[in-house]
Amino acid sequence: MPRVVHFEIYTDDPDAVRPFYQDVFGWKFQKFEGGPIEYWLVATGDDKESGINGGLTRPREGQSPGTLNTIGVSSLDESIKKIEQNGGKICVPKMAIPKIGWLAYAQDPAGNVFGIIEPDTNAR
Repeated sequence: MPRVVHFEIYTDDPDAVRPFYQDVFGWKFQKFEGGPIEYWLVATGDDKESGINGGLTRPREGQSPGTLNTIGVSSLDESIKKIEQNGGKICVPKMAIPKIGWLAYAQDPAGNVFGIIEPDTNAR
């Protein structure tokens, strides 16, 4: 069953937000190199404990500051079909995240936006 595997925090001022989460929760940030946008990986705890890690970045065009969850799927193409067949829509088409996988953003029928990702270390 697909599960939430990642979250993203969108902010217009990453330099102001990073210290907040570091000081309040002890989260660790590491700049992700090689992506098309400025992106910080967020480690929220020990990988042996339950929970997920995430990212921090500026909102993309058409997005607002906030938090977005990403769901891991075995087939991005199949998930896109199911989303559209069930009244959702794709708001950011399939894209490669180098060495990570294939990512798209979708909207449910109520307008809630979420990400879907298919892991693939060969993605380019």
